[in-house]
Amino acid sequence: MRRKIVFILVLSLVLGIMLAGCGTNNSGSKAPAEDSSWEDIKEKGYFIVGLDDAFPPMGFRDENNQIVGFDIDLAKEAAKRLGLEVKFQPIVWETKEQELNGGNIDVIWNGLTITEERKKHILFTKPYMEDHQIIVVRADSDIETKEDLIGKKIGIQAGSSAIEAVEADPIYEKIKDNILEFESNVLALRDLKGGGIDAVVVDEVVGRYYISKQAEDYKILKDNFGVEQFGVGLRKGDKAFLAQLEKVLDEMKEDGTAAEISKKWFGVDIIKY
Repeated sequence: MRRKIVFILVLSLVLGIMLAGCGTNNSGSKAPAEDSSWEDIKEKGYFIVGLDDAFPPMGFRDENNQIVGFDIDLAKEAAKRLGLEVKFQPIVWETKEQELNGGNIDVIWNGLTITEERKKHILFTKPYMEDHQIIVVRADSDIETKEDLIGKKIGIQAGSSAIEAVEADPIYEKIKDNILEFESNVLALRDLKGGGIDAVVVDEVVGRYYISKQAEDYKILKDNFGVEQFGVGLRKGDKAFLAQLEKVLDEMKEDGTAAEISKKWFGVDIIKY
């Protein structure tokens, strides 16, 4: 009887170890959860785009308070090809990663610059556009180079990649105490025109969009704070959804649809192929 009890105990121990092993990989950690992101989006029937709705021409409100723009048109076309609806959710740009990873939005699609720091928290599509961080000053300004910014008041949108671009430049230590953050590029450019600040560092697509409407008020310096690339941001685990989204974006490039949307907003095709 004692032998039977010992045998049963040993058998139970072995089975317990085997069952425990089924839930782990070779390193002893839990097996990764299955990526159901695409199935979840399909079941929902739509995806939510988080954006700064004061970022023309990428995404902004028109005279009828409707959200329009270059990225808006791209997202709508992508959603159509995916057989989905798309909803646009204005967010505070500084909290974009929290909104995404908290599940309040499904993608960030609004002139989002791909950076190494953001890659730690966000999954990106391939870049679909290149951009520069330009320096905008008043038309009558005597500022001609980055060096001329020393001692001047410089406006930048809070939470934007312009901040990272400026911080990475050698001149940053000489100008950092005079950098002022604004809620939006619109407010920064308005303050520049009014004389409250001396320069604005801004995405080229935004700066040129405004300057084309008020060319007599501003000028763009030849110096800039570097080139950057735009991509659509998703949650780190949403690789299945990413694959579907990239598929239709590639199709839009190949058949010329993306180029048509670009020409509508910029006058030229600036899509990155």
